[in-house]
Amino acid sequence: MEYKEKYNSWLNDEYFDEETRLELQSLIDEKEIEDRFYTDLKFGTAGLRGKIGAGTNRMNKYIVALATQGLAQTIVNHGKEAMNKGVAIAFDVRKYSDQFAQIAARVLAANGVKAYLFDGIRATPVLSYTVRRLNCISGIVITASHNPKDYNGYKVYWEEGSQILEGIGNEILCEIDKVNNFNEIKTIDLEEGIEKGLINIIGKEIDDEYNQHIIDMAINDDIDKEIKIVYSPLNGTGNIPVRRVLKERGFTNITVVPEQENPDSNFTTVGYPNPEDINAFKYAAELGKKIGAEILIATDPDCDRVAMAVKKDSDYVYLNGNQTGALLINYILSSRYKKDDLPHNAAIVKSIVTGNLGKVIADKYNVKMFESLTGFKNICAKANEWEKTKEYEFIFGYEESIGYVYGNLVRDKDAVVSSMLIAEMAAYFKKQGKSILDVLNELYQEFGYYSEKLISIVLEGLEGQQKITRIMESIRHDPIEQIGDMKLTKTIDYLYDETDAGKSDVLRYYMNDGSWYAVRPSGTEPKIKLYIYSKGASKEEAQAKIDIIESTVRGRMESVK
Repeated sequence: MEYKEKYNSWLNDEYFDEETRLELQSLIDEKEIEDRFYTDLKFGTAGLRGKIGAGTNRMNKYIVALATQGLAQTIVNHGKEAMNKGVAIAFDVRKYSDQFAQIAARVLAANGVKAYLFDGIRATPVLSYTVRRLNCISGIVITASHNPKDYNGYKVYWEEGSQILEGIGNEILCEIDKVNNFNEIKTIDLEEGIEKGLINIIGKEIDDEYNQHIIDMAINDDIDKEIKIVYSPLNGTGNIPVRRVLKERGFTNITVVPEQENPDSNFTTVGYPNPEDINAFKYAAELGKKIGAEILIATDPDCDRVAMAVKKDSDYVYLNGNQTGALLINYILSSRYKKDDLPHNAAIVKSIVTGNLGKVIADKYNVKMFESLTGFKNICAKANEWEKTKEYEFIFGYEESIGYVYGNLVRDKDAVVSSMLIAEMAAYFKKQGKSILDVLNELYQEFGYYSEKLISIVLEGLEGQQKITRIMESIRHDPIEQIGDMKLTKTIDYLYDETDAGKSDVLRYYMNDGSWYAVRPSGTEPKIKLYIYSKGASKEEAQAKIDIIESTVRGRMESVK
């Protein structure tokens, strides 16, 4: 069906409510109509993510109901036991998140699948914990993570507490495709679902358990708990769980950015609520300078990602995900080694586009480092495997995009436990007379100067998607053989080559000096990403390599018509 036919069917079908049809009637830009209907919002292995609005290529209650019908039927196909185990549902602060969560619960209940619905906003890692704690078959969290205010999303988890992989994802997609018309979707009223015992409202008892487990994961207590920290939840879900865990951990000097403390679906003070972007720290840095904070911490709206900045003189140095990940690995491994508490089969997992400083630190402590495809569903797949085989003990997982998880409490990136570890690490080294920057420089002196840079090129809409495909094909079939004095020595095409990590549309190029870069389309945003890594005898040498790789590869990408 052409996009205009789909548009007219939504416009004229009284199944869609008046508000939806009025929104569609108000559209005057043909490109906008095309973008909303030229395709269906893609249900990938992580679920859905897109702009909020009416249309098949938008996040709205009808698309959420359709996805949930597919999930419900998949669970029904797995049998009565799976249906009774149920689905945990959490939601963040974004527009319509609470409504989308209720719709999901109502569709599940109408299909005879038990639903556990949180009574208010929750951090994404709490959902992962809940799936494991309640022995659910699945989980849903309504969130668009760090995307701008116009976006929302729908992430699906399976019984291990991690996001679904391709197998279950394909089962759900198959069931979605069997729904020929929206009116085939089953639904009941929320109150009826509660009365029948199919929808269960859950509250603080889960939060209390989760919080205590994190407190119990502390590594050192001989730390300076008076260290001054400014924290920003960026108007998201992290405000209560992060502040609570830091307070109960004993930290006495935590100051929250007041303008970003409470939920705000418009993210008025930040616009793009991604702590990976240093602009998100504007208010935190101003407050930090005013009170003399030694570190700044910010979490994204669904509180699964966290970034930090460290005071240097009268300003702050912002650490990227590779640096923070390496620092946490160093802190965890060195501390547990001293305590003789490091498992003999300890293992860490990083994504294929994450740098190698963490690996050389792990090598020092004889800890095995594995690589996975991007996304914590892949990182945690290793942890799920080892939970059964006992071959390795998963102790840490991370990726360059400021996602980290410690231990086996949850199976997703967790900014609550990571915030506690960052605060503890800073307080530990402060008591030794060092800042986090001192420790990072010590690591560079010991292992070499590692440098990195991420470039994201935004290409929206159908034309943008087509250009991203052309860029990938151009680089795939005609790789750059030499950059400055650096020569290409090895290529990995994760779409076609056999690797331990698996299959994905990612290209990775290794140069003869140890530098490398990778190119991949984003799985959740209209972007193509370029990851650059280098190692040098000095900071300046490492940075010079980054600069020439960026200029050469980016120039090549932008030259594709």
